[in-house]
Amino acid sequence: MLDAVVVGSGPNGLAAAVTLARAGLSVTVLEANATVGGGARTLAPGDDGDLFAGLPDGVVHDLCSAGHPMAWASPFFRAFDLPAHGVELLTPEASYAQPLPDGPAGVAYRDLDRTVDRLGADGAAWRALLGPLAARWEAVVAVAMGDRRSLPPGLLGRADPVGRVLTAARFGLGLAEQGTAAWDARFAEEAAPAMLTGIASHAIVRLPSLSGAGTSLLLGALAHAGPGTAGLDGGWAIPRGGSGALTAALVADLEAHGGTVVTRHRVRTPADLPAARAVLFDTTPRTLLEVLGAAVPPGVRHALEAFRYGNAAAKVDYVLSGPVPWADPEVGRAGTVHVGGTRAEVARAENEVAAGIHAARPVCLVSDPTVVDPSRRVPTSDGELRPLWAYTHVPAGSDVDVTATVTAQIERFAPGFRDVVVGARAVPAARMAEHNRNYVGGDISAGAATMWQMLARPTLRADPFRVAGGVYLCSASAPPGPGVHGMSGWHAACRALRDVFGIRVAAL
Repeated sequence: MLDAVVVGSGPNGLAAAVTLARAGLSVTVLEANATVGGGARTLAPGDDGDLFAGLPDGVVHDLCSAGHPMAWASPFFRAFDLPAHGVELLTPEASYAQPLPDGPAGVAYRDLDRTVDRLGADGAAWRALLGPLAARWEAVVAVAMGDRRSLPPGLLGRADPVGRVLTAARFGLGLAEQGTAAWDARFAEEAAPAMLTGIASHAIVRLPSLSGAGTSLLLGALAHAGPGTAGLDGGWAIPRGGSGALTAALVADLEAHGGTVVTRHRVRTPADLPAARAVLFDTTPRTLLEVLGAAVPPGVRHALEAFRYGNAAAKVDYVLSGPVPWADPEVGRAGTVHVGGTRAEVARAENEVAAGIHAARPVCLVSDPTVVDPSRRVPTSDGELRPLWAYTHVPAGSDVDVTATVTAQIERFAPGFRDVVVGARAVPAARMAEHNRNYVGGDISAGAATMWQMLARPTLRADPFRVAGGVYLCSASAPPGPGVHGMSGWHAACRALRDVFGIRVAAL
């Protein structure tokens, strides 16, 4: 009998497996796909059922996640120490940018002072809102990455506990401002509020909203934050070689501690699970219930059946012959670009999606890894090829090919973009679950990211991870929610270690 089985090899599943294996347990990870990593995979045409069919050979693409501020800020990844495992986190000069239809784009440089200077009349307001959060980013991360049931570990650390508590309070006040109709009160111009709204759109919810504000304040602070130590320069980092570098490091550590990964092993019934003292599901509640059925106590089952899934993302992967010709060249310094225009335009588009409407001008999230990672460029006889990653938000279950819409939105802020497109491949929201079953209807958050469901995720039970004796949910459907941070897996693994094996751990 194994000590533990983990179903699913996304970042949370691997974080759980690494935590358990480092505690001396025998651990096996079961993955339905041919490749490991869930939302953190980097593949080439021909890999894993040819997920990038039709695109030129040689260029590798991130399947889901691309930019990774939590790769250095997450308590799990800080303890894991990615640089010590050979992962190089590259920091763009600008974490993100927000092109605008009239006037200069909003640009969030890694340097807060430079950002403030560019924002002009709204610079002081930007500094007042995000400066204190960036200065004590550990406190913001502690609040955002907790289990929603206990005092966040690290909030009352030995270093500056009063300052951390005050920062947490500032974060709460910021939610009340940026998550409500008061969100424009401090700003006089277009760029600053548009930048915050672009980040808030990551939550794929109505705007303004408290959950959208939480996303914008957390990621907005991390855009200007960072420990500044070797290999960890902060900002919205991009792993050299792609997101798959994170997965490779986790798998290598798991195997170094005796764990194993089995691919092409879909778990449909309990018979597909090897005997183990603990089973952790890096899946949605829906998949867990399909597998375990009557083994889940009725009260828990009914609560998990009520878990709601949110609106969706549809993806377009491009291969370009050169850089995106942004109208404002400063946008080209950013690793991530929120293409949607002003605050009013972004909010309108997100609210249309929430109402089940395909927005005519949707929000598009664009990532260009070649801004900092030249290894992603492929030389050709007459130039080079490079990847460009793009998502747009659509109603759940949409089967629309959004290539033309996304291309038009980028072209709106980068005239001539079509001229550098060599190839494009789209995945409608309705097909997202084909490569990751956690993306129900295209919901890449593995559950609606409303404020209620971020707090009561996946249920209101005191232990949000334990489902039944020895069975735990360790995916993004559990606290703290979506993102490549490993914290859901770490929280669940710590509970399994305590409950099943009598082992208490506070860190890796």
